[in-house]
Amino acid sequence: MNIFAYDFMIRALLGALVTGAAAPAIGVYLVQRRLSLIGDGLGHVALTGVGLGLLLHTSPVLMAVLAAAAGAVIIELVRERGRTSGDIALSMLFYGGISGGVVLVNLSDEQSSRSLVTYLFGSPLTTSRQDLTVMLVLGAAVLAVAVLLRPWLFAVCHDEEYARVSGLPVRTLNLILAVTTAVTVTVAMRAVGLLLVSALMVVPVATAQQITRGFRATMLAAVGLGLLVSGFGVWLSTAIDTGPGATVVLLAIAGFFAVTVCAAAVRATRGARRRPGGPPAGSPGAPGASGPLDLAGDAHAGA
Repeated sequence: MNIFAYDFMIRALLGALVTGAAAPAIGVYLVQRRLSLIGDGLGHVALTGVGLGLLLHTSPVLMAVLAAAAGAVIIELVRERGRTSGDIALSMLFYGGISGGVVLVNLSDEQSSRSLVTYLFGSPLTTSRQDLTVMLVLGAAVLAVAVLLRPWLFAVCHDEEYARVSGLPVRTLNLILAVTTAVTVTVAMRAVGLLLVSALMVVPVATAQQITRGFRATMLAAVGLGLLVSGFGVWLSTAIDTGPGATVVLLAIAGFFAVTVCAAAVRATRGARRRPGGPPAGSPGAPGASGPLDLAGDAHAGA
C-alpha cells in the first residue's frame, strides 16, 4: 500500500521537508556562534505563545511566532549588554517559557494532555492545508534570510568585533538572526515538536562538519541531510508506527555517529597509506603542512 496516496501523508511529508531544510540552514549560524541550545529555549517560550493562543481562541501558531520572536529579541539584548550570562538567560527561557505554556494551556477551554503532546513532540500527520501554507511561507522566509544574508551573518558569527570594526550593522544582524531562529522554531513545531527542534538545527550541521570544508559546503550538506532524515523519518514512523518527530531526530543522531565513524576510518586509512612513501615532513604535500594557497582556499571557502 502506498502511504503517500493519502492527502494527509503528502502534507506531513511536505511539512517535514520544509522543516528539514529550514532548521539546519539557520542552525549552521547558531553552531558557529556556539548557541546550539538556544532553539530549546525559544521552543519553551513558543509554548507560552501556544497556550496564550488557545486561551484567547486565536491562532496558536501566530501567537507562538510572536512569543518566540519576543523571547529571541530579549535574549539577544541581554547577551549584548552582558549584564547576565548566557546560561542564566537561557535558563530563564527554559523554565519560564514551559511553565507559562503549561499554565495557560490548563486555563484554556481546550486543555488536554493531547494538546501539549502535539506541540511538544510534533504531529505532522495532523497538518492541515492552512498549517502547511503557513509552514511553506515561513520556511521560505527563513531560507531567504539564511542564503541572501549569508556573507554578513557569517562575518558576525565568525568574529563579531571584526564585523563591527568593518562597519557592519552588528546589532541589526544579530536581531535578524534571533528572530529568524524563533520563526524556525515555530515552523518545526508541527513536524518535530518544540522540544526536539533544536536537535534538527544542530545535528545535521554537526554531521556535515565531519565531511566538509568551508561554511558554504557545510550549510549545503546540512540542508541535504536535514531533508533526507526528515523525509525518511516521516515515512519510517508511519511504516513502524512510531512518533514522527522522535524518529526523525533519532535518524539524524544515528547518521551523525555513522558519518563520524566512517570519516575516522577514512582518515586512518589515508594516514596509513601516506606513511611508507609519503613526502618529507614540512614539504608542501606533507601532512600538517600548509602553504599560502591552502590558507587562501580556506578563506574563500569559509565565506
